[in-house]
Amino acid sequence: MREQDMKVILLSDVDGLGKADDIVNVNDGYARNFLLKRKLALEATASNLNSVRMKKGALAERAKREKEEAEEIAARISGQKIILQLKAGEGGKLYGAATSADISEGLKKLGFTVDKKNISLKSPIKTAGEYEISLKLHPEVAVTITVEVKTVN
Repeated sequence: MREQDMKVILLSDVDGLGKADDIVNVNDGYARNFLLKRKLALEATASNLNSVRMKKGALAERAKREKEEAEEIAARISGQKIILQLKAGEGGKLYGAATSADISEGLKKLGFTVDKKNISLKSPIKTAGEYEISLKLHPEVAVTITVEVKTVN
């Protein structure tokens, strides 16, 4: 490290330099006149380094807890069957289609809260029948459920 360099902790992503919470060496003038002034970085003092370590530890613990909760929900939801009763016309063809919002409502009736954005349909469900649907409960946890679409006249 040259004498005019300064070690800083980035508070947000900086193009060409690094991501938030990275510790980087930059020119002293760049650090003082740009990064520190615009609150993009903190000087890498012992207390600031410690607070970043604590923050990273807390985030890691929270991510672990969220994954465990998702795995627990996946275990309970696995094998569940949701029955949707939708209006249909001639030949069992649905008016519109069964959407991820409909499936989310069906899950809610069973006591599970799953955002419709986390329900992946390979193609729109436009006819009555049984379908395998994938739910993404966490970036690392997915589960498949059965959705049965029944027609109501």
